[in-house]
Amino acid sequence: MSPIHTQEQFLQLIEQNKGIIYKVSRAYGKNDEDKEDLFQEIIVQLWGAFGRYNDRYKLSTWMYRIALNVAISFYRKARRRVESESPITESMIEIADNREDPGLENNIHLLQQFINELNELDKALMILYLESKNYKEIAEILGITETNVATKISRIKARLKQKFLTIKS
Repeated sequence: MSPIHTQEQFLQLIEQNKGIIYKVSRAYGKNDEDKEDLFQEIIVQLWGAFGRYNDRYKLSTWMYRIALNVAISFYRKARRRVESESPITESMIEIADNREDPGLENNIHLLQQFINELNELDKALMILYLESKNYKEIAEILGITETNVATKISRIKARLKQKFLTIKS
């Protein structure tokens, strides 16, 4: 395959799936500059791995796995650089605005805040879970077992529910 053809395929892949990269960049980038740097680093790593893509995996699974691994490494490096700053404070996921129900909007904001407080792996689990990925896909992306995915998601949901109950009382 010619390099030009490969480059064209890669650019098409990025264009068709840039939502994955944006989502992960927003989740792990602390500010606009970090988000942009992370976005670019994810693309660089995807390009480096593009020739080794194994089509037995779904393309989105492959992209998520690389993007999340890059993001977690990026987050850890940033955390070591600036230990005194609070961890990620930006919104985790893009949720459609529903201005008709301020209670719902407040609950969505609280959910995003609670997810922001999770560790890197739990945050990645919730991003994928809220993306409606099944346990098998999540396990493949994160490199853990389906049973571990189910257990962790169940525990995270229980913790989030408890936080909501604490806030409401």
